[in-house]
Amino acid sequence: MKDFNYYAPTEVVFGEQSEEQVAALVKKYGGTKVLVHYGGKSAEKSGLLNKICSLLNEGGIKYVKLGGVVPNPRLSLAQKGIDLCRQEGVDFILAVGGGSVIDSAKCIAYGVCYQGNVWDFYFGKAEPEKMLPVASVLTIPAAGSEMSEASVITNEDGDVKLGYSNNMSRPKFAIMNPRRTFTLPPYQTAAGVTDMMMHTMERYFTKDDDMDLTTDLAEAVLRRMKTAVFEVLRNPEDYRNRAQVMWGGSVAHWGLTGCGVADDWATHLLEHELSGMFDVTHGAGLAAIWPSWARYTMHENLSRFVRFAVNVMDVPNDFTDPEGTALKGIEAMERFYHAIGMPINIKELIGRDITDDEIREMTRKCSRNYTSTCGALKVLKAEDMEAIYQMARG
Repeated sequence: MKDFNYYAPTEVVFGEQSEEQVAALVKKYGGTKVLVHYGGKSAEKSGLLNKICSLLNEGGIKYVKLGGVVPNPRLSLAQKGIDLCRQEGVDFILAVGGGSVIDSAKCIAYGVCYQGNVWDFYFGKAEPEKMLPVASVLTIPAAGSEMSEASVITNEDGDVKLGYSNNMSRPKFAIMNPRRTFTLPPYQTAAGVTDMMMHTMERYFTKDDDMDLTTDLAEAVLRRMKTAVFEVLRNPEDYRNRAQVMWGGSVAHWGLTGCGVADDWATHLLEHELSGMFDVTHGAGLAAIWPSWARYTMHENLSRFVRFAVNVMDVPNDFTDPEGTALKGIEAMERFYHAIGMPINIKELIGRDITDDEIREMTRKCSRNYTSTCGALKVLKAEDMEAIYQMARG
């Protein structure tokens, strides 16, 4: 069992009328001029963006807008946002959207208060001393960025996708209205649930077996998301289960399911190179990588994979063959991914065979030019990363 600090300062406002409180919340946390940051046309077509801006107007809060965030958010747009905030005297950033928008907002918030290149933080060259406050109106449950300390940005120069975590970036508040998720396409819904489940699985698959309550909580989150995703795919306007999914994305990634254990994150880091190179949906990329990572590492803590198979994937426990039970759990997860429309290998993800040169390039980037490792259940060197990519090619 690991000693831990648990920090979750974000104020959550959850429910059908939650966005009505946006102006009061901005004022509560010191905002006087806001950058409203968002993605594409869906925020406008849905009416949510106009409503948020109208509520800010009614509350006497000035704002400027910056749209254009795409999945795997780009450094170039964040740099544009940094310049805009400085020009306009912005002192608060409000992200209206999903994880990509929130991650981009965090990047902007870091950069406004830093005289160097904000990429320095993501590349490990510097640490921020301060940043602008960030908050969110969540529309896509998946990344958990609305309550977490993490953000991930793609630098188009070299297609490098890197994450950075700092507790000062945890949003001041998160507005969550499950009705705003009714129109999410099935693929995006499934990819989002895959991502949030992986946030818990990256903490669940650990060598630390003695924090039982944390493990129980993690299994409850995984089972509930597994059930709820089928319900919302069948009925997109199922408010009850949309609410489970929306709350699940936050619970999975604010740190609760990792208290007292050493988390792993290898699947995420391996996937970052997939989405950096091929610009694929992050959740789908995780589904394409995880089965191979699991088979490669399961003997590091076989009993944990057996427990996952039995308690999460409903596999009967063959006490005479723990390896067989563990493998059946991985196979059951693959069937789950296919059932919700997710891939289970790279070929299914990108629609073609990946080349050996592409695998070598992803390995080089993931290992920081063969100088860095990743993972905790099994510490992965460059040769391990390449082996997992080869296993996952399909």
